Amino acid sequence: MPPELPPGRFAIAHRAGNEPGRIAAAVAAGARVIEADLWLHRGRLEVRHTKTAGPLPVLWDRWELRPGWGPRMVLPGLLAAAPPEVLLHLDLKGWNDRLGPAVRGAMGELAPGRPYLVSAQRWTLLEPFHAEPAAIVVHSIGSARRFERIAQHLAGRRTAAVAIHRELLTAERAERLLALADALLTWPVNDPALIPDLERLGVRGVITDSLDVVRAVAGGSAGG
Repeated sequence: MPPELPPGRFAIAHRAGNEPGRIAAAVAAGARVIEADLWLHRGRLEVRHTKTAGPLPVLWDRWELRPGWGPRMVLPGLLAAAPPEVLLHLDLKGWNDRLGPAVRGAMGELAPGRPYLVSAQRWTLLEPFHAEPAAIVVHSIGSARRFERIAQHLAGRRTAAVAIHRELLTAERAERLLALADALLTWPVNDPALIPDLERLGVRGVITDSLDVVRAVAGGSAGG
């Protein structure tokens, strides 16, 4: 059977997979999906949101700087830390065209048959997964320009899910996306009070940094 998204409404714990302690906290809060960011760096599938700085031994992300010489989590560590009943959401980062094939190959070797979500805003990275039985492919939309291109990109092929930035989401766009995909996801959703309006737009999955949102969705309460 092809892999399936969790039934009903669900929360995706954004970036929780990047650190083992955050995985445990998100699972305890009721998260059924754990998101992690993957980069291909010097032949290793590293799990992090921060970017490298060329030859400099630092990692950075907006206003954050971290030393780059310490140990970094890699995909086998993520698989070991995430309980098998939790659905992993692997968000592909960067411009390396070898990333998609590397992730598909590694998942097949390290966790054969384990279902997972795979997403990217650079959609060419997702091409290797369309024929992967274990993968649920999620096209991410972070700009109005990408939204206008999604129907042409899919070329009549219905997809399992699309994810769109919450600031881009309107009733009209939600309707158009649900004509293309079985499920609509959005990010960032860090206030439980936002959930009822998103549900009315047809959103099934909310991508969140907030454990309060995870708990609200897990408990069936939107708050506010």
